[in-house]
Amino acid sequence: MNLDLLTDLIGKATAAGADAADAVFVRGTSLSLARRLDKPELVERSEGADLGLRVFVGKRQAVASSSDTSAEALTELVDRALAMARTVPEDPYCGLADPDLLASEVPNLDIYDPHEADADELGDRAARAEEAARAVTGVTNSEGAEASWGSNTLAMAASNGFARTYSGSYSSLSVSVLAGEGTAMERDYDYASAVYAEDLRSPEDIGRRAGEQAVRRLNPRKVETAQVPVVYDPRAARSLVSHLASAINGVSVARGTTFLKDKLGQTIFPEAVTIVDDPLRRRGHRSRPFDGEGITTRKRNIVDKGTLTTWILDLSSARQLGLETTGHASRGTSSPPSPSAANLYLEPGTVSPAELMADIESGFYVTELIGFGINGVTGDYSRGASGFWIENGELTYAVSEVTVAGNLNSMFANITAADDLEFRYGVDAPTTRVDGLTVAGR
Repeated sequence: MNLDLLTDLIGKATAAGADAADAVFVRGTSLSLARRLDKPELVERSEGADLGLRVFVGKRQAVASSSDTSAEALTELVDRALAMARTVPEDPYCGLADPDLLASEVPNLDIYDPHEADADELGDRAARAEEAARAVTGVTNSEGAEASWGSNTLAMAASNGFARTYSGSYSSLSVSVLAGEGTAMERDYDYASAVYAEDLRSPEDIGRRAGEQAVRRLNPRKVETAQVPVVYDPRAARSLVSHLASAINGVSVARGTTFLKDKLGQTIFPEAVTIVDDPLRRRGHRSRPFDGEGITTRKRNIVDKGTLTTWILDLSSARQLGLETTGHASRGTSSPPSPSAANLYLEPGTVSPAELMADIESGFYVTELIGFGINGVTGDYSRGASGFWIENGELTYAVSEVTVAGNLNSMFANITAADDLEFRYGVDAPTTRVDGLTVAGR
């Protein structure tokens, strides 16, 4: 039904004067429930559908979207898109994919859970998580727990012959609590998300970890400014992978606004480091059988044994750089495609987190990062952080109100990964050590 709608819409667009066109239709349903201190605070359910049409007139393109799929609305959508396309500047890099690049099959990635959670089920998960968190000795208050479920279906068609659809789902659970009293309170949280609800960690585990993490942060100290090894726990370490993804995004590379613009094919990490993007991972958080331009997706070693092997490209950025697309286009209904990674992760190393820290006489273990002090052009890095001080390989006291500073070029070159990788977010990393950073405190 959705593909028929899109095919008809593309036919209307080409009949009205478009040289080429593509369209995407997204239908989604979601339900979320929040509880705090044993009482429900919020129940939200949403259902919606949105349609986006992109038309090409010569080397000009325009995108128009609508939630109304009536015949009159679709005719107006075509007219509006064409009117915009005839007035915008030319883009020499726009255009649809060649047919031989298109995905001919939709692999079964098992990314849709047919079970639809109801409010009672979500409420039970949230209640159990908050109860477990509040049961931790030292927890004194709660910011609440929230459980969510959602599913969506995406259909895409284009005048180059592409017409495919797939569905996905997610379930998530989070809880946030406070420990301590008065002005000596600390907050922490835990969060889990999965394609299938059965793959979620138990609410009791999520709640207990949130409570224990909050209590562990009590009575933080400030430290003297020093250059020391910094160890990122997995929740914080994933940000390093995200910084790499931003730096090798095809749009930034084409504009020359990234510190890695001249590093393709060069060694920028230690040989032991491999970073993978896998859009075909079964039950992956961001898995997709084809990209936002209908291109076949595949698993890639973005960094292979320390060497940067590829950019993250869609068709437009690839054409600007004189390269082939990597199948990384991401697409909404109201804007043209842009490059974006799928399931991106740093492969685990061969040592445990304890072994990773064993030789550190004095260092900093980061559990939370604050702010976005990243200069994408130079690679300069400066972020607020909290966590724990490392002495003789052991975590000792809590630390807050410090800044971790360095440059991503040297940080990437001095990364060591532990063996505790878990796929929890869509961008993931194990516990990760970076030597030679400055921790700015007193």
